[in-house]
Amino acid sequence: MIRKFRENDLPSIMQIWFDSNVEVHSFIPEKYWMDNFEMVKDILPQAEIYVYENLGKISGFIGLNKDYIEGIFVEKNMRSKGIGKQLLNYVKKLKEEMHLSAYQKNYKTISFYQREDFVIQSESIDNDTNEKELLMSWKK
Repeated sequence: MIRKFRENDLPSIMQIWFDSNVEVHSFIPEKYWMDNFEMVKDILPQAEIYVYENLGKISGFIGLNKDYIEGIFVEKNMRSKGIGKQLLNYVKKLKEEMHLSAYQKNYKTISFYQREDFVIQSESIDNDTNEKELLMSWKK
């Protein structure tokens, strides 16, 4: 089931956010994610968030800021089961177009979004990590 974020979801989604970032972005020091944890925890509830819940347990979520996808995060043991795709398809019904940035070294994520009809628009360098990012977009 996909539903809107509720305040009491915050501990679960923050754990998924942290664990996913550390694992998927192994090219970025874990300290970076630890240093940003509290800031993200404070601003996350201001985003448009939808969670994937199964039997009362949150397995993933998508966060948006207007038409910008801040990220799709899925618990490690639940990845590759279609949860990310379901979350993305859910918001595709709500939006006319969407944009996102993904680290170039995050090959699986880039591939996922390309399969879902996102197109690379440009490249830039993330000033916080000095990693190359790809700006991608999708239109209905």
